[in-house]
Amino acid sequence: MGFDELFAQVVAPFFGRREPRVRARSYLLGLLSALERKNGWSLADFAGDTRPDGTQRLLNHARWDANQVRDALRAQVAERLGDAGGALVVDDTGFEKKGRRSAGVQRQHTGTAGKITNCRIGVFCS
Repeated sequence: MGFDELFAQVVAPFFGRREPRVRARSYLLGLLSALERKNGWSLADFAGDTRPDGTQRLLNHARWDANQVRDALRAQVAERLGDAGGALVVDDTGFEKKGRRSAGVQRQHTGTAGKITNCRIGVFCS
């Protein structure tokens, strides 16, 4: 199953209006892309927009339930990849950052550094 078919079956039904559905598709494609830096501006550029306003509107104001989308995606993954002896591992890891200009950087504890420092948290699933 390709991205478009998966999106149409699993994610799209949670968006009642076409505009946020199209925006969500572009946003997910950007997140899954090989972009070196994934911030509001680079994701907007990837989607063909000149500003990140549309994606910010999707994330902050559009009517959709992120928990329902997550649950639907989890069910789809379990159906396709599931194994009675398998396990899904989700790990959040802190990445120390020296500057303040990267998106998502803030002072917080990271086990990687073993202290409170400027870092970004990444979530990995396997």
